[in-house]
Amino acid sequence: MLTLGALVGRAELELAFAGGIDAARYESAGVTGLTTLTLPQLMEGEPQRRLEPGSLVLVTGLPFRLRGHAAVALETLVEQLALDKCAGLVVNATPGAHQPFPQAIRDLSTALAVPLMVTTAPQREWATARHRFQENRLAGAERRAAQLATLVQQMPAQLADPRAMQRIADWLARALHVQVLVSEPQRVLAASPATAAETLAPAIIHRSVGAAAPERSTGPHTRLITLAPPHGADTVLAVARASSPFDDAEVRLLGQTAKLLGLLDQARREYRAAADASSAARRAAVELLLDAEVDKARRVMAPQAPGLLEPETARVFVIETARTHRDAAVRRCEVVTAGRALVIADPREERRVLVVQPIQEPPRAGRVGRADGSAATASVGGGTGGPGGTGAAELPGASGVPAELSRLVASLGAEASLSGSGVYSMSMVAEALKEAVAARRFALHKTDAVALSAHHTDLVGLLPPREAQRWARHLLDPLMRHETQWEQMRETLASALAHPYTVAARRLRLHRNTVTRRVTRAAEALNVDFGTVADRIAVGLALELVTRRERPADSAEPDVTPPTLASLLAAPQVLAWADTLLHTARGDRRDLLTTATVWLTHDAHIEPAARALGLSEATVRSHLRALERHTARDFSSLSGLRDLQFALHVVTGELDVAEGRGVLCPAT
Repeated sequence: MLTLGALVGRAELELAFAGGIDAARYESAGVTGLTTLTLPQLMEGEPQRRLEPGSLVLVTGLPFRLRGHAAVALETLVEQLALDKCAGLVVNATPGAHQPFPQAIRDLSTALAVPLMVTTAPQREWATARHRFQENRLAGAERRAAQLATLVQQMPAQLADPRAMQRIADWLARALHVQVLVSEPQRVLAASPATAAETLAPAIIHRSVGAAAPERSTGPHTRLITLAPPHGADTVLAVARASSPFDDAEVRLLGQTAKLLGLLDQARREYRAAADASSAARRAAVELLLDAEVDKARRVMAPQAPGLLEPETARVFVIETARTHRDAAVRRCEVVTAGRALVIADPREERRVLVVQPIQEPPRAGRVGRADGSAATASVGGGTGGPGGTGAAELPGASGVPAELSRLVASLGAEASLSGSGVYSMSMVAEALKEAVAARRFALHKTDAVALSAHHTDLVGLLPPREAQRWARHLLDPLMRHETQWEQMRETLASALAHPYTVAARRLRLHRNTVTRRVTRAAEALNVDFGTVADRIAVGLALELVTRRERPADSAEPDVTPPTLASLLAAPQVLAWADTLLHTARGDRRDLLTTATVWLTHDAHIEPAARALGLSEATVRSHLRALERHTARDFSSLSGLRDLQFALHVVTGELDVAEGRGVLCPAT
């Protein structure tokens, strides 16, 4: 916008402030247009219409000295200019002329703050200036329209968008070249640039924003506008600029921006109130589930999430993250679970987020028995090729919520971890939480910091990597000394230990006799008996470590005595895994662990195990099937037998594990 100071600086207009007028007071006044009056028009009382604010009025044809009716008419014009908030009055005079304004008019000009000016330029120059004023006004109107259109575009898709205020503050800072701060008494809601808070804080501290004065200026280039209604919260938009004061158009734009920010502030408060109520309901529902008050929890959640808690079973996940990141983690969990789970910040642990995922149990899913023999926890057993090669079938929903949470934890950084439980009855959510918390102890030892449950955690991944590699390579050293022999043996052994020789031969496209011959040579070289479960498990584990796991750096230490298998299994995370894996089985009224121990002692043969136990073969089989459901393991697979044997060795201390080369490590 043009100013009086800028017009005075134009040589072609030959414009100057009249004598006795404080030029510095008026130089920054904006000029929006030009109105020209002749002396006859002035004498007839023109202009009789209201002038546009910011107009500059040029009077031509005045006599050498103003007196009589002309002086009165000019005084009347000055009064009208003050009422209409015009930029000033200019009279056309000849060069070297006497002061055209009498003292009375100069005094009136000072009192009404209407500057008096004199020009000696010809009228054609002012005609050109009028055209420029019109062009500038049109450009200003177009600019304001574009600004308003852009402001409307800043309206977020969701009023509760947490970044909406910051985006509008950034836009306003660019549009008006100002510093912007949106704040309430307790905190800053948006600042652009980030240092704006330091600049505008003193103005806000001393502000006086109230019902009678919704908009105030605390300095020549600072504006404060309240966003809330008079009875609302004290949220303020503050803007500051060092270069020039705000003109009327910019003030109007600030007002429109404040209205939009006020709507967002109101939506933010209402959303926060609704979110607080929703969060309180979720917390109450989770606490009721932990107290086994399932029906009450369903009633609490029914208005917010109808049907969410209707399933009879659920899983629990625990996310651990930095305390300062927990609230953000809760919000992100709510987004990724998309109404499929209850998400709360654990009130007992400031780093923990709890996720309860109700699961519609498949029709044939097995249930783990409680100590009283009733069905309690659902775990799918009897499958092959489960997660981590454990032989466990994938839990229902494992590709949904668990996968989303795993990706979320990966994005939260190195401090975050995810652990989970198996599928439990809804009335046993507290037990599921205990399992999920226990699973965290070995989630921390995994590269991805994720252990979705003890039942679905790969034991091999929990073993100390360097020590496990040294043990495995020491055990298999006789086979690994010759590369050709090792290439031949490792594929044959891996398949032959996991399957009957006829099946292994078909998979390897070899003759059965060839498989038998290679396995026999391997057993002789390793000094083991593949007819025993313990030796098959030990060699199978060593093969998996050597062939399927990445070898840790500096794992080969030939001068260091290799660790024992028993020492690997004594790692704290393995102890936690074994205890959790057998937890529900120990609560079964049948002595399942004793049955499994005797069965493995007799190399997984039913008949001698039944005789030693004094039970029927059908009962032994029934016990083993129940234990498969408890552990989510397939005992017909080598990995299932391995996890069972190692867990029994760790938990009961009644089952030996083979160290290889004909050596058994007694249980401790």
